[in-house]
Amino acid sequence: MLEIRHLKTLHALREADSLVEAAERLHLTQSALSHQFKELEERLGLPLFVRKTKPIRFTSAGLRLLQLADATLPLLRGAERDIARLAGGTAGRLHMAIECHSCFQWLMPTIDQFRDAWPEVELDLASGFSFAPLPALARGDLDLVVTSDPLDLAGITYVPLFTYEAMLAVANQHPLANKPYIVPQDLLDQTLITYPVERDRLDIFTRFLEPADIEPAAVRTSELTVMMMQLVASGRGVCGMPHWALHEYSSRGYVKGKRLGEKGLFATLYAAVRTDMLDAPYMRDFLLTAKDTSFATLDGVSAVR
Repeated sequence: MLEIRHLKTLHALREADSLVEAAERLHLTQSALSHQFKELEERLGLPLFVRKTKPIRFTSAGLRLLQLADATLPLLRGAERDIARLAGGTAGRLHMAIECHSCFQWLMPTIDQFRDAWPEVELDLASGFSFAPLPALARGDLDLVVTSDPLDLAGITYVPLFTYEAMLAVANQHPLANKPYIVPQDLLDQTLITYPVERDRLDIFTRFLEPADIEPAAVRTSELTVMMMQLVASGRGVCGMPHWALHEYSSRGYVKGKRLGEKGLFATLYAAVRTDMLDAPYMRDFLLTAKDTSFATLDGVSAVR
């Protein structure tokens, strides 16, 4: 009666909190996912969740199956890893670099879980802020790069991890705090606080300010997110930041997050991998673990459409 796919869809629905988002994560159409739930509910003779509720409200039957999913799916992933080891490919190298200062929030739990599952894989993490990591990946010096700025390089495949919204952090009492959204002209008299990277790697410049031919009054840099938030909260500037990194501070009332443009400014984070390594069992597992961890821990991310 029950199949693994049913547990996976229920788990995805709980994590995504909507049928649309759950379908995207599972690479299904919404109608196909709705049909799957309807079929399962008809088999069981019970509804699993209450329609048209937000957040999703599960019935007693749905909650019981979620308990089963929480117990079963990790065991299934573990068995798949063991089988991959039996088939070979247990040892190898995974040297990676990141081009995203705020990625440590979800990447470190991913790495910890990966180390436990693949102890024989040589794992190393470097910051890609002081060198060009994508050419290093193409040369074979690295095996994976986390980036939001893909380059067309031979032999490199970009695996989308998730889509996120870039926002502007402002102080609670800032004049921009009550605006429904920010337009480029709003930053003409502002100090913009950024991470210390080139402008062509910052979406707030390349996709928001520069197309409007706008330059902020001043630019200030900081390497640490917490220092950037302190500067913003004290009224010494504003800063662009991914929604997931900003949420930790805005949800506690330290600062406010404002949408960039009426429709928002969205970007995709990728794992850049050498194409010849994509089929390595430990690489496939790392990518799956990274996606699972990001959706489970980050606010405001969504599956890539």
